[in-house]
Amino acid sequence: MKNKDDRYKNAGPDMGRGGGGRISLRNLRTFSSLKNPVFRLYFGGMVGWTAAMNMQMITRSLLLYRLTGSAALLGFMALANAIPMILLSLFGGVIADRIQKKHVIVVGLIGFALVSLTVAVTLSTGYLSVDHPGSWWILMANSVLQGILMGLTMPSRQAIILEIVGDNQVMNAIALSSLEMNTLRFLAPALAGFLIDYFDFQAVFYTMTALYLLGTALIALMPRTGTMTVRASSTMTDIVQGLKYIRKETTVLLVLIFTLFAVLLSMPYQMMLPIFADDILKVGAKGLGLLMSISGAGAMVAAFTIASLPNKKRGAMLLVSGLIMGVALIAFSFSTTWYLSLILIAVVGLGQTGRMALGNTALQTYTKDEYRGRVMSFLMMDQGLSSLGTFAAGLLAEGIGVQWAIGGFAMLLVFLCILTFIFVPRLRNLQ
Repeated sequence: MKNKDDRYKNAGPDMGRGGGGRISLRNLRTFSSLKNPVFRLYFGGMVGWTAAMNMQMITRSLLLYRLTGSAALLGFMALANAIPMILLSLFGGVIADRIQKKHVIVVGLIGFALVSLTVAVTLSTGYLSVDHPGSWWILMANSVLQGILMGLTMPSRQAIILEIVGDNQVMNAIALSSLEMNTLRFLAPALAGFLIDYFDFQAVFYTMTALYLLGTALIALMPRTGTMTVRASSTMTDIVQGLKYIRKETTVLLVLIFTLFAVLLSMPYQMMLPIFADDILKVGAKGLGLLMSISGAGAMVAAFTIASLPNKKRGAMLLVSGLIMGVALIAFSFSTTWYLSLILIAVVGLGQTGRMALGNTALQTYTKDEYRGRVMSFLMMDQGLSSLGTFAAGLLAEGIGVQWAIGGFAMLLVFLCILTFIFVPRLRNLQ
């Protein structure tokens, strides 16, 4: 293994500079990783996965809220998704370090398609409806099953990127993946909102099923990546070794801790958006879809910018991204003006994507190859733990209102970012 400082000191080509130090559009690095044909297949496969996930982001929560009218149940649904994700992410990391990641992703996509199809069928038959008051348990079961699949497959989805593109292109590839995710976050929720209003909820779930199958087909065309090492150690031994590695690698540990608290405090707003759309801004399903889409537009700006940047000052940018998101989320929480809320949610998306892409890049860059799957599993645990924040926010919203619940969490996020920037120079100075 190369010395870490030597390995990453000069990572990535010079940002778009031609002869004489002048900017050359011909050499612009923004889309450089798409020159890799295997990454193009991966990128296309993730379009199906991400489009379906972004459509579900508003559909399942809005459906549950309209069936029950309960903010607390929105929190419980997030918890139902979080628990299996948290419990199984570590096993997903071991799977990623032991099995061809392509195969894990394909199996996961097929599982997502079956889960989505099940909900579509129960909606079409009328079982999942207001006429059956207890039928919302289907959405809870759907959330649990998706949490299981996410926990077991997401470490492979994340860790495979460096295997495809290599060290020098990993930040560019992750940023482009974020750009793709947020482009779909711009388009997919709006499409879901229109489908709900004109064809009802089942149309969204059938569309999601088709998108998952499209992703399956494209990932199946990928060649194998990386080199699998057969180990005699048990799964639990591998998990313990991963924990020891993270504890020893201070940089990796700091990024994971910051990410954990950032997602706990920032992500609950997504599950609570139906309440903002229906009860505060009073814009309905189409308005909810537009909110998510505008958030995706801000995220696209962040992803495009990060894809174009050299591998420098990523720690400072990570903290600033979290700060931007926190401030914008405070203002959004207490806004009752539709157009102001659209502007603020765009800034929220910008900060969120900056934090996610830069944190992911830092982890992949500073982690040894043989531990990458397990480290990414801890990142996925952070995503699962964010649902615990949503659960807490849902309970708080019942007592003090959704605006103070989400706004209060955002205030804590701003405080966290400022403290980290001042008192944790190792993270602030990360290159």
